[in-house]
Amino acid sequence: MDHLLLLLLLWSAGAQAEENHTSTESDGFRLEGGDSRCAGRLDAKNEGEWRPGVGTAWTLKKAAVACGALDCGSAVSVENREESSVRPVWRISFDCVSSGSALGECVESYYSSSSLYLTCSEPYEIRLMGGNSRCAGRLEMKHEEDWRPVDGSGWTLKEADIVCRELDCGSVVSMEQKETPLNIFVWLISFDCVQSGFTLWECAESLISDSFIHNLICSDSVRLLNGTGLCSGRLEVRSNQGWSSVCEADFDQQDAEVVCRELGCGAPSALQGALYGEVEAPVGSKEFQCGGHESALLDCRSSDSARTTCSSGNAVGLTCSEPDEIRLMGGNSSCAGRLEMKHYGEWRPVDGSDWTLNEAAVACRQLDCGSPLFIIKEEECLIRPVWRISSDCVHAGSALRECRESFRILFFSLNLTCSDLLLQPVISVSSTDGVSQARQQGLQVFKGLSFTIRCSIQPQYPGGSFQLTFTPSSSSTNLNYSQPAVNHSTHFLFPVAEPAHQGNYTCVYQVYVFTHNFSSESRRLSVSVSDPTGFHLKVVFLPLTLLLLCTALYFYCEATRGQTSIRQEDMELVNYPLGVHL
Repeated sequence: MDHLLLLLLLWSAGAQAEENHTSTESDGFRLEGGDSRCAGRLDAKNEGEWRPGVGTAWTLKKAAVACGALDCGSAVSVENREESSVRPVWRISFDCVSSGSALGECVESYYSSSSLYLTCSEPYEIRLMGGNSRCAGRLEMKHEEDWRPVDGSGWTLKEADIVCRELDCGSVVSMEQKETPLNIFVWLISFDCVQSGFTLWECAESLISDSFIHNLICSDSVRLLNGTGLCSGRLEVRSNQGWSSVCEADFDQQDAEVVCRELGCGAPSALQGALYGEVEAPVGSKEFQCGGHESALLDCRSSDSARTTCSSGNAVGLTCSEPDEIRLMGGNSSCAGRLEMKHYGEWRPVDGSDWTLNEAAVACRQLDCGSPLFIIKEEECLIRPVWRISSDCVHAGSALRECRESFRILFFSLNLTCSDLLLQPVISVSSTDGVSQARQQGLQVFKGLSFTIRCSIQPQYPGGSFQLTFTPSSSSTNLNYSQPAVNHSTHFLFPVAEPAHQGNYTCVYQVYVFTHNFSSESRRLSVSVSDPTGFHLKVVFLPLTLLLLCTALYFYCEATRGQTSIRQEDMELVNYPLGVHL
């Protein structure tokens, strides 16, 4: 009886020990005997049998494969420990496992006295809170049941896009950074670390901050992949089955306008199949029927496509223009002044502390203002919301919108002057004799008569001069005539029109401002010189013809009026009362 009681006690103790034992098991791996669910001896299961795992030349990178399979974070440590005796183990080739092969193909039976022990970081979670959907709101991250906001200091849209994709929320649309009112615990994430291939949690640092907290809006149902920026790529749309590309034949310009608007980009500039890589074409794709005014693609009417598949290379590739979010203010034209950027309807100056002509070139191109001539940095040191542009991001080819970081102190405001800052001059022709006439191919003046070419421009800068460039029809050699601008215009007089004056004329306005010479060219005007003989004959005979015609019309009208008067008198006689009373 005592022996039976002892056996029962031993069994109970063993069961209790098994119940308290920490173990994580997933995808043919488990961790045994550790202090947490993500630490312990690594066991592998093959052909239904669990054995300790062993391996040679293990690194943290190899160990990360097992940590990921166990739904843990990254590998923190890995080591071989000697056990009490030699026993059957599974020797694991993680080069094989990491290549995507099944575990059974990557293990072999072996005898060893050592075992692998891993320590993985705890998994983390991220979420967006307080928005209109799960893909919009304040960014928060959890570790060990502790949810905290994420400090967004120094973030750009490119970093925010990584978060949207990790949340399976499509592409980033916008990022608003709000200053926290109190010192609170936050996670500070270094994106230099993330871009090096580490996870968000590996790059997070706990601290107390009164800095910026991120509010993100992600596109949720559409995204662009493999593009040159956030506004280009191969289009994918979310469905119940996940993300799928769209057949080019089921998508048109109005659909593209909706997608570009939904992604916070400008108007579509290119729509072409296989523009950003070929993929297996979608099966059972929908044909979208947008009106162009909808705010989201899934708000559009749609129907099942008549095609069950697309031919290779016909997945929609879309390029949207950059939104109109920058401007130059306070200068004498739209291509000169203080650089400002807009976000959520708010215009802020750009801090230009480290700007060079390389960054300025991106701004000038986006403004359709040519290339930069020079930049002036004015020290201000004001405490107000500003944008700081990441130079490394710009040099990598990204748009200014993707590279901006929210900041609070303006050290240097940036005054930028681009090359294409002048308006276009206007060219016109008149004749002192009033005989020039417009023709389809240009203007016609008459031989022997005088004519004048006038160059003018809207007032922008004082002074300047006009150069009239003439290319004769009989020669390709240009002739140039110059005169100073008076009240922003000048006149070039040709006293006697000759056939040699036939050709193309343009006005070029030149002015010296901002210590640089600028010029702007008018449209081209064609002038022809014709023989006035036919015209003079018309001048003589046309008035005579008109006189004869008017005389004939006069007599005709008089005769008609007489007949009308007789009929009227007859009518009055008939209707005149003769004193007959009824």
